[in-house]
Amino acid sequence: MLKKNNNRNPLKHPEQRVGVFIDVQNMYYSAKNLYNKKVNFGNIVSEAVAGRKLIRAIAYVVRTESKDEQPFFEALYNLGIETREKDLQIFSSGMKKADWDVGLTVDAIRLSPSLDAIVIVSGDGDYIPLVEYLQSTGKQVEVAAFGDTSSAKLIESVDDFIDLGKDKEKFLIGTLNTPPYPQSAPAKRQVERKNVRTNNTTYKKINKNY
Repeated sequence: MLKKNNNRNPLKHPEQRVGVFIDVQNMYYSAKNLYNKKVNFGNIVSEAVAGRKLIRAIAYVVRTESKDEQPFFEALYNLGIETREKDLQIFSSGMKKADWDVGLTVDAIRLSPSLDAIVIVSGDGDYIPLVEYLQSTGKQVEVAAFGDTSSAKLIESVDDFIDLGKDKEKFLIGTLNTPPYPQSAPAKRQVERKNVRTNNTTYKKINKNY
């Protein structure tokens, strides 16, 4: 059975202010390797929020040289999910680097004073120090990810874990040969269409109350 995030969970109540931080690369490759499918980020955010007060939903994404991901980025934007975008790094050795671990961590800590619960959408064990720090400040920390590719220690460390693999029809869409558009909108929020570029990183701002 899927562990439901809802108001009946004693850890959660409707007045909680929630921030959702999505490691898109981690989720993309987990869904690809496990199921050869794409991720329904809209439904994931809705599940993570669980009727509480959504303050911020931020997806951390990487642009490749081909820019093929732009329709996907726009789909996130249209769902009301704010995006942090940066270019894929390619080193002279040919090595490629594409991760947002530090950026996600910094944002979660920076925004935590305005949040009661932080939901990390990733199964990466590198987030354990972040989880422990946020908990030490009195925050409730939750994770939504695919259990089969999630760190066991991460699962043990959080206050609540949603195994997305328990309801694949809800949290997965299409296959890898279909457009990577997420479906189903999370809680409605008004979006401000303005990009601010800083050091090759695009910040898409949304109206927020906190």
